[in-house]
Amino acid sequence: MDTHPATQLLAISRVISFENQSRSFFTFLHSQSHRQRLFFSMNHKKQSICYVSKFRASQAFLTSSATTNEAACKERASTLREICEGHVPEHILSRIEEVGYVMPTDVQREALPTLFTGRDCILHAQTGSGKTLTYLLSIFSIINTQRSAVQALVVVPTRELGMQVTKVARMMAAKPMELGLEQKSCTVMALLDGGMLKRHKSWLKAEPPTIVVATMSSLCQMLEKQVFKLESMQAMVIDEVDCIFNSSKQVSSLRKLLTSYSSCKSRQTIFASASIPQHRRFLHDCVQQKWTKSDVVHIHVSRVQPMPSRLHHRFTVCRKTKKHQALLSLIQCDAPESGIIFVNEQSEKSKKAGNAPSTSLLIDFLKASYEGSLDILLMEEDMNFNSRASSLSELRQGGGNLLVATDIAARGVDLPQTSHIYNFDLPRTAIDYLHRAGRTCRKPFSDVKCTVTNIIVPEEQFVLQKFKNELMFNSEELILGDL
Repeated sequence: MDTHPATQLLAISRVISFENQSRSFFTFLHSQSHRQRLFFSMNHKKQSICYVSKFRASQAFLTSSATTNEAACKERASTLREICEGHVPEHILSRIEEVGYVMPTDVQREALPTLFTGRDCILHAQTGSGKTLTYLLSIFSIINTQRSAVQALVVVPTRELGMQVTKVARMMAAKPMELGLEQKSCTVMALLDGGMLKRHKSWLKAEPPTIVVATMSSLCQMLEKQVFKLESMQAMVIDEVDCIFNSSKQVSSLRKLLTSYSSCKSRQTIFASASIPQHRRFLHDCVQQKWTKSDVVHIHVSRVQPMPSRLHHRFTVCRKTKKHQALLSLIQCDAPESGIIFVNEQSEKSKKAGNAPSTSLLIDFLKASYEGSLDILLMEEDMNFNSRASSLSELRQGGGNLLVATDIAARGVDLPQTSHIYNFDLPRTAIDYLHRAGRTCRKPFSDVKCTVTNIIVPEEQFVLQKFKNELMFNSEELILGDL
């Protein structure tokens, strides 16, 4: 997928691995005339779609007619510096250039001019498109380091994603020597699950950080203790918003947070995600619930890219009662270097009925039946911090592992050694399929073939065909005997 030079890839990888793919458009964008246009469209089958939708058509017409000349000037801006100058401090721009962020991605080109006006935005673009850098640049255009208060909040669904966002934010905020001691630096706090909340509480009281990156549960504890207050906030970002809204543990807390933040006078709200199902309804709800201002802008950049050529897709059809045995046969036959087995989240109906989660049943089966050398580990949303940290520690030691995971739990987990993905349960959307497939083929410059295998029942064949059409990949059928 990556088309940019190896030197640029290496520079970026020193910062954070998940942002590598966001640079994949650099060479392409640099060689083009950048004569992209914003337009209204609902045709998701076109190869490249870029549109901005506004909640009120009359506002969209007035805004577009009043800013035609301005938009034309912005289209001619060919670098991130040219887009951000006058909004983002010079030392931030110099810092991102040092690590390789020079040319803007599509979402950065489309979103940043709007974000710099202070309008609320929904950033809707695929994984690896550069959304994180987009909203962080917007934050750095707003904050005032001379002011002692928390001015920006980034809410994330998992600790791992929070650590990655924090790393990028701290990289950007690194204070150049030439600024001198009189210039206060921007501080970034990671308020994440499993952290030392007593230390964070003292930090927030003594010298509040400028930016806080937080998971919902840790943030709620600070809000309940009234250590963290929203009144001083200038910007709030909800990253992977679909993931949080789909989490039964986090959605009610998120709704309360958004409602509380809506009463702040000076505020900017940014939602970011690769997948926003029924985005027109979501846009409507944002305005109706006052989670955003009425002139919120939906920026949707959908560029369907082919899967990596070294990623091989397969499927096998079996009866539902034979899925465990089918998975075991595949693992024994493949002898993967390391793999992830994806299982869907347990439904609320199943939980209320007292049923054991699919992840637990699968783990028990594999531990009883699998006789290979790979360690079998579990990662799911409901795990406590110590169990989750233990699993991640084992994974990162470099040995062979089979990780049983849910979609939410796997967000932000980067395991370059993964060679096989097994969809024990078919994902609900094509974007989820893309997220799962993106957990493999992550070793830079590797030509090793990686595999995504789908274990489906007969009635799911049409769903897989839909994913193949939307994401443009072929899939080979495997016959596993009488299953």
